[in-house]
Amino acid sequence: MSKTNDRGGARIKQQIIPIVIVAVLFGLSFLTRTGSALRPSYYVVLFVSILNYIVLAVSWNIFSGPSGYISLSTAAFFGLGIYVSALLGEKLPVPLLMIVAGVISFAIAAIIGVITLRLRGVYFTIFTFGLVLLLQYFILWYEVKFNNLRGRTVMAVPYNTVFICLLILAGIVLIAAYYVKRSRFGMALTGIGECEDAAAHIGVNTTMVKVIAFAATSFAIGASGAAKATTMIYIDPPIAFNVMMSFMPVLMVIFGGAGSFLGPIIGAIVFTLLQEQLTTKWPKWYMIIFGVVMIISIVFLPKGLVGSFGEMVGKRKKLLLIAATAVFMVVGFIFTKLLAAAGTNIGGLVFPLLFGIIGFVIFANVLKRGKEAA
Repeated sequence: MSKTNDRGGARIKQQIIPIVIVAVLFGLSFLTRTGSALRPSYYVVLFVSILNYIVLAVSWNIFSGPSGYISLSTAAFFGLGIYVSALLGEKLPVPLLMIVAGVISFAIAAIIGVITLRLRGVYFTIFTFGLVLLLQYFILWYEVKFNNLRGRTVMAVPYNTVFICLLILAGIVLIAAYYVKRSRFGMALTGIGECEDAAAHIGVNTTMVKVIAFAATSFAIGASGAAKATTMIYIDPPIAFNVMMSFMPVLMVIFGGAGSFLGPIIGAIVFTLLQEQLTTKWPKWYMIIFGVVMIISIVFLPKGLVGSFGEMVGKRKKLLLIAATAVFMVVGFIFTKLLAAAGTNIGGLVFPLLFGIIGFVIFANVLKRGKEAA
């Protein structure tokens, strides 16, 4: 009877989480009512960036998280999506632009995957990063040689439209990530990550599984690039194929917790908020601060925020960790107010987030060491 109840509870939980995702995204859709099409609210603009990075980080995590194949090709497919918008933006609406960009990214990723996913380890990582540079310089050469131009203007689209399109795409990607993780396909990816030879020995077509996952996630990345491009005015190959778009999703996933469902979401939200605030206030320092945060996370939180939180045994320790993090965030907020009173105006969420991260790191390690000592 208990086993039957456990299975029933697991099935209910499996159905509830996608419903919660849809409900949250539906609630976010009401943000479009707080601004006009010509002058969107600050939150609409902010959430366009957050949703974009959620799609990129979750897509990267679906493939690279369980398989262990570290891909740095995100910027390549994101840039392809941007150029699809630049070339077809005046002819197609945003949803069709996203589909076209996704299909092109899927096709190229499938071809590349068949060729390169037989490589393992650092060789695959180097090749995917080289793909970004290859596409960037090839398109730059082609544009200058045959079109006599370096960059292009992009058809402007209201932010509210882009927000809704990315909201739907993010919902699809999140639900897909949730079910893939619990499917046989997800188990095959995990098996590849743990021991690819063993997975092949028990009958898993490892190459096919890797190619499908790589191509499917590239579809979402290309579609996201097509939507995000419509918020830009001008693009050229270095802008479209910005190598940071390959590294940022990786950093977000590592920070939040690779292989988990919530890790990429939390990492995308925190890093987007930090990036948005730091680039406006400290444009010369924000990458240094990102680097320090990542070093602290890798050294003291090797499993990311979600993984470290999951290591806490007992509700008491988890609640204590949450409370300590919240206290540090309040201290950061007070520190921000004190700086503002002294005449130094810093973004409102910078220090609360940084203090919260420090507090989480400190107390997660204190509680962990206390557990080991006991």
